[in-house]
Amino acid sequence: MANKNLRFCGFFLFLVLSASFGKSQDQNGPGVSERRALVPAMFIFGDSLIDNGNNNNLPSFAKANYFPYGIDFNGGPTGRFSNGYTMVDTIAELLGLPLIPAYSGASGDNMRYGVNYASAASGILDITGRNFVDRIPFNQQIKNFENTLDQITDSLGAPDVAQALAKCIFFVGMGSNDYLNNYLMPNYDTKSRYNAQQYADLLSNQYSQQLSRLYNLGARKFVIAGLGLMGCIPSILAQSNNGVCSEEVNQLVQPFNTKTKAVINNLSANLPGSRFSYINIHNLFQDLLANARSYGFDVVNRGCCGIGRNRGQITCLPFQTPCADRKRYIFWDAFHPTEAVNALFGQRAFNGDRSFVYPINIQQLANL
Repeated sequence: MANKNLRFCGFFLFLVLSASFGKSQDQNGPGVSERRALVPAMFIFGDSLIDNGNNNNLPSFAKANYFPYGIDFNGGPTGRFSNGYTMVDTIAELLGLPLIPAYSGASGDNMRYGVNYASAASGILDITGRNFVDRIPFNQQIKNFENTLDQITDSLGAPDVAQALAKCIFFVGMGSNDYLNNYLMPNYDTKSRYNAQQYADLLSNQYSQQLSRLYNLGARKFVIAGLGLMGCIPSILAQSNNGVCSEEVNQLVQPFNTKTKAVINNLSANLPGSRFSYINIHNLFQDLLANARSYGFDVVNRGCCGIGRNRGQITCLPFQTPCADRKRYIFWDAFHPTEAVNALFGQRAFNGDRSFVYPINIQQLANL
């Protein structure tokens, strides 16, 4: 335990120093090059859209640590549910940070710029995703972050840790699985217990408590990602014969986005020093689908890798041959965007206008 404490102490001591000097080293390793970082570190909480390997060693069906996942990622499959970068990878680089390591494999120097706690199949509700067996729900992700803090605060001192954390970005992207792998699953009774608005209320109440817990642990700069047009993903498209977006599903998740914005406004007013950026994934996807060709995409309704109708009935299998022209595809598999879309959305979240990120973008948040 002593060695582990020293490891975390070194990590947070660097955070304290970098909070003052704002320098980050290149992801290739210490001493390669230095560049100006906008924040000392980024901590990431979420699901498979931003998981980068936390499920790899879990007894879980929700894994992506096999080819062709990572086919366009330097080093191959890592556990990212993409052919390459996720959205938070793009955001990290735009912030001047290296890629943030997964909690499951983070150690030593590679932790100094933050940790990614995200877990595929996880949700705001602990019961979400149980059909995939093991996963790390948002509540447990927060506990994992808390465990990190517990191990270093006694040695470094709470004021120094608090000073560093207040300058860091806390990225949270939750809620997709609470619909796809809970409300819409026949083995859950959720749909029979709640209508769309009641379920959004349930999720948002829990979400508000969870974000408040992160605030109480030292988070001040929050980036919250909303839900996109989930009725347009290949998995949902594959359930109909016409291949048209399900307006029923799109309308189902909309109350959650509305409630999430209300939660953010309420927390901003009641948590001193807190600042929020809300990424309007719904608007980003709506704009992308409406203007796909102008962005360079001409395959909008099927996965690059998958089986069945819209390549969405069975998601990407080990060693399956994916499409060759991945930059033309919006969707990588039955559920997740391609690297090209992740890069576009990450850039928009970083420096986009209020129609895509509200009330300020990530770059503005980082510079506060």
